[in-house]
Amino acid sequence: MAITTLPPIAILGAGSMGGAILQGLVRSGAAPEVTVTNRTAVKAAELDGLAGVRSLALENAADANATAAAGADVVLVGVKPGMVADLLREIAPHLRPGAIVVSLAAGVTLTTFQDILGDEVSVIRSMPNTPAVVGKAVTGLAAGPSASADDVALVRSLFETCGAVIELPEERIDALSTISGSGPAYVFLLIEALTEAARGKGFSEADARLMAEQTFIGAAALLDASGEDPAELRRRVTSPKGTTERAIAVLQGANLDGLFAEATDAALARARELAQGS
Repeated sequence: MAITTLPPIAILGAGSMGGAILQGLVRSGAAPEVTVTNRTAVKAAELDGLAGVRSLALENAADANATAAAGADVVLVGVKPGMVADLLREIAPHLRPGAIVVSLAAGVTLTTFQDILGDEVSVIRSMPNTPAVVGKAVTGLAAGPSASADDVALVRSLFETCGAVIELPEERIDALSTISGSGPAYVFLLIEALTEAARGKGFSEADARLMAEQTFIGAAALLDASGEDPAELRRRVTSPKGTTERAIAVLQGANLDGLFAEATDAALARARELAQGS
């Protein structure tokens, strides 16, 4: 089901993630009608004037969320997890027949949405990551029991305006969050460490950052353009008995694979704690 023009969309709570999705939608030109809400007039003003965007502030209109929801076929819920239940109760009477409600809230289950909105409302849970702001997100989508194949296809098209999409059952969402959700932080940490290594070898701050950051950017671009397996690209850089081979041996000797497995396991355990309210 190819979607060229998206129906009216509301983003309730256009903060960091909701705002990133908004930027993707605006950039794509596929969403001619988007209404967004924020708590303050200052924040709302920052988004006002974007093509096709109507930006509302709760500070100016207490019913802004209900107004935005009433005018949309797809409603993205981007408020903080602790605010979701109250927001859903507020908008439930105002949803259009056939509206699709999409969660951006980490740790809030489909059951929570369905219990408040009713089984007749199509609900989809999403887990995007921060590269959405530059159109390079990975978003996981888990459909609720009332969501049809067409509903999922429509929401998939929405998120494809800001990156790649993976459809999966809800029980896999937390595992996905430990890879793509938290993953940008792992990459930034590696860049920090490589930058520090460059500084330790006498390079200036500016040159160290340039070398480390552009190496990651370039390597990712090469991986994307080539379509090759990363292990194959690594082998091509690693000449037998050369300098890279010696460095790789140190990293592998430090059990890098095991560290990433341990780190993502820790993130998964924490995600499950948060889901239980602890």
